Amino acid sequence: MIMVWLAAGIIILFCRVATKKMAHIPHGVQNFAEWLVESLYDFFGSILGDHLVKRTFWFFGATFMLILTVNYLALIPGVGTIYREGADGHVIGFLRGGNADLNMTAAMSLTFFGLWLYWSFTEIGAKNFVSHIFAPKGNFTGIMRGGMIVIFFLVGILEIVSIFIRPVALSFRLFGNIYGGEQTLEGLMGLLPKYLAFLPALPFYFMELLVGLVQALVFTLLCAVFVKLMCDHGEEEH
Repeated sequence: MIMVWLAAGIIILFCRVATKKMAHIPHGVQNFAEWLVESLYDFFGSILGDHLVKRTFWFFGATFMLILTVNYLALIPGVGTIYREGADGHVIGFLRGGNADLNMTAAMSLTFFGLWLYWSFTEIGAKNFVSHIFAPKGNFTGIMRGGMIVIFFLVGILEIVSIFIRPVALSFRLFGNIYGGEQTLEGLMGLLPKYLAFLPALPFYFMELLVGLVQALVFTLLCAVFVKLMCDHGEEEH
């Protein structure tokens, strides 16, 4: 919790500094902030389209920045590796990487799931939502149409299962990669004496910098694709 609050504070402070003295010709922190927001907006816009990205960018942009910041804060020496023994004998970490806790990743995934339902119903309506899941795709007549109705109904049941699995998969994918990276670094640091402990972990430390970025991108990218698949059917005339 402390690490996530710290990450949120850093993002808020960054936004305040970047927008404190706005200029028509940006420079310094404002220039970097505008480049960052514009790059993310164009990236998600290429997936979602102009209409959906205007509705949803606040979530995808903020979530990407939060996950990335939390992931990088977890790589600060001491985070996840300084412990104390609790009254019941269990080892308790003073600071833990936010995304190395399943509660954090599950909270983000469930938040997205709720927003996905809201965006889906408000964009295409309840009728089209159900039709997208259960209705036959294509033009069929006679016996073939009856058979396809049964088949697509069964497929729709599988689709419902997959929809409820999505937040679980999102939670464990992010949690597993970040937690696994922490455990790898900690295990490697135990191979040598304390004054040389950083040497085996050093190459993997730099790899974790890349993993932190990739996992933030994967989480938000998958969420954007889920929104796109349900909400955007403008070119699906057939």
